[in-house]
Order: sequence, then structure tokens, then C-alpha cells
Amino acid sequence: MDYSEKAYDKAKWHFESIEKEGLDEIQAYVHTAFFWRWIVDQNLTDKRFEEDFEDDFSAYRNGSIDALEFYRVLDGCLIGDMMNDEGNAFASHYFDFQTGQYLRDYERAVAHDRPSIFQVTFNDETYDRIKPYIEKAYSKWKTPKAWWRFW
Repeated sequence: MDYSEKAYDKAKWHFESIEKEGLDEIQAYVHTAFFWRWIVDQNLTDKRFEEDFEDDFSAYRNGSIDALEFYRVLDGCLIGDMMNDEGNAFASHYFDFQTGQYLRDYERAVAHDRPSIFQVTFNDETYDRIKPYIEKAYSKWKTPKAWWRFW
């Protein structure tokens, strides 16, 4: 499947919600920046994309910028051409806002005590709360179904 043109999320899609809540625009980036961090840390990024943004990947990996700033540098867009085939297949399965589980997991892990998903703080502690949900979903997605479960 060709994922290159698929837009999983764009921060600008959430600007109106952010404005209604009276929040800083950066909050539109937070929920996807956590997922982007996990994708990058798992090496599920596209190699050509990494070459095009070599300085930004380097800055992220050496700690000069965090994943939120990295995602902001990318105009707050999570697009298919940013990930390799495996990253895209998983993102299509898990991150898709219509059919995926990510937003439900995100709410459960880090936003359950907030008025909305946009009021979550981007930091390592919060990432450590959502990361196990992503890893569990990835592991489940990677594990082949037993042949007898098809019937």
C-alpha cells in the first residue's frame, strides 16, 4: 500500500479547538508528538525522510530538541512519507483517528483527569505513561494471529 500521501494528523486541524479552550497553540501538537517520539525511537522512520531532515534528527537524538519541538519543526504534520512501511502499517492500524485505538489509550493514560486531550503537558513523565500503551498495541499488532482463530 502507498502511504506516502496519507495525513495521519496535522496540528492545524486542532487549532480551532485549542482556541476555544483558550490554550496555547503548542497544545495542538502534544498528543501526536508523543506518538512521533515513539516512532522515531523505534526507528520506524523513512530513511529518505531522515536524510532530508538530518539536522533535525540529529538535534533530537542528541537532546538539543525534544520530540514536541521536532514535531513542530515538521509543521505539526504526521504524514506517511515520514515513516517506513512498518511504521505506516502500524500507524494506520493504531493511530488512525477513526478506527485506531491511540486516542482512547491517550485519554486513558494521560488525559482522563483533564477537561480535554489538549490539556496534557508534554514531558518525559507523561510520555512514560503513554509509552506502555503504544508498546502493547505494537506488540499485539506484530504478533500473528493463531491459525485456529480465523474460524
